[in-house]
Parts: sequence; C-alpha cells; structure tokens
Amino acid sequence: MTPAIRAEFRKFFTTRLWWGMALAVFVLGIALAVLFGFLLTQPPSASSQAQGVPTGTPEQIANSVYTGGLSVGYLLTLVIGVMQIGSEYRHKTITSTFLGTPKRAVVMGAKVITLLVLGALYGLISLIGSVAAGAIVLNARGFEPFPTSGVFRTLALALLVLGLWALIGLGAGILIPNQVAALLIAVGVAWIVEPLIVFGLGYWEWGREHIAPYLPTAATNAMVNGVSQGGANAVQPLTWWGGAIVLALYAAVLAGVGSWRTVRADIS
Repeated sequence: MTPAIRAEFRKFFTTRLWWGMALAVFVLGIALAVLFGFLLTQPPSASSQAQGVPTGTPEQIANSVYTGGLSVGYLLTLVIGVMQIGSEYRHKTITSTFLGTPKRAVVMGAKVITLLVLGALYGLISLIGSVAAGAIVLNARGFEPFPTSGVFRTLALALLVLGLWALIGLGAGILIPNQVAALLIAVGVAWIVEPLIVFGLGYWEWGREHIAPYLPTAATNAMVNGVSQGGANAVQPLTWWGGAIVLALYAAVLAGVGSWRTVRADIS
C-alpha cells in the first residue's frame, strides 16, 4: 500500500495542476473571507431578515467568514477526484497502473487515501489565507475573531469536507468513464443543478424538511455551521455531525461503488 500511495502522490505533484489549484484556493479563501467579513457584519434590519438575508450568531458569522473559500474549494477538489481516475482512462495509463500493482484493491485504496490527504491539504491552504484575512476584518468590524471553541471544530471539519468531496469526484470519474463528461456533469450537478433543486424544494414543505437537508451541498453547509438563510422557505440544516455523516455516506457510496466496479472491470 505504501508504494502505491507514494505513486499516486507522485502522479499528482509532477504536474502543474497542483500548484495552480493551490494558488487558486489560497487567493479565493482570502477574497471571500474579506467579502463575507464585510457583508455578514452589517447590522441586520427587520426588512432584510424578512426577505431571507442570511443571519446568524457571532460563531456562525466567524464560521462563514473563515470557510467562505469552501464554496469554490469543494468544486476544485471534486475536479481533482475526477481527474485522479479520469486521466488514467483518458491517457490509457490505467493498464500500466494495474500491471505495476496487480492488486487493484490496493490501487483504489491508495487513491482514496491520497485524495483524503490532498483534500485536507487544499483545505489547510485555503484556511491559512481565509483565517488570516477574515480575523483582521472581523476584528476591525468589532467582532470577536474566535467567539467560541466551535469555530475551531468548524476549521477542522473544513479539512474533512474537501477530502470527502474529492472522493465524490473519484466515484463520478469512475462511473462516467469520459473525463470531460465526468467533469462537466459533476461540477454542473454540484454547482448548478443541486442549488436549483434546493431552491425548488423550498416551496414544498415536505421536501424542504425531508429531502433538501440531505443533499451533499446542504450537508456541507451543516458541517461548517455558518449563517443560515432566513425566510419562510428556508431549509433548516442538519446538526454538524449529521451533515458529516450524510456527506461521508455520499463519498463512501460513490467511491465504494466506483472502486468495486474498477476492481471487477475488464481493463484492456
């Protein structure tokens, strides 16, 4: 397993993709932390709350400021997960990979471990920028940068979030063999389709209560425990641990089914 994991890291870090994405998540983490820091510290009015403007406690405000970069970062780790297996099929290197390590379960296990570590690494890079910039903005606006210990729990969960989204990407990359199609479908569903579904379910009480909170993005938002959307049609988030379980199940099912398929498939 150790040589297989080392090989997966070597495949990733010998390309220019890794530092380009690292720079992107770092800059986005800073930019979104500053943006959310100013927006979320505005004094809420009665009319804005009635219109559904996000509001929350000082802890939730700090959480949203520090994890603002995750709103884009999870898409980047989703892409990494897709490419970790999709590029193997696209460039026909999957055959040599399995010839070098004949036990396919070992290869897939190495990919899973590698993606969890990469997700946590990119999460750490994002948080370094967002926490530094966000703390300055919050302090300047008269807010406590770390009002409760729950903020530190959220920062730790943010690392897990990106790792789990990378595993979701791995499953999508296996189940959709065409790399370009897998990227477009995975990003399109996560970034466009799912938010539209949540928005539509907001007008259906049963769907708002029993379906919307269990979608991947909603589970992600529950894990970071940020500010919540107000209004009559707002979706009530799960607890942070409930969101963690739901997102982990998505990752486990997609990566597990994908790995099982790869182990049993005929690779030529």
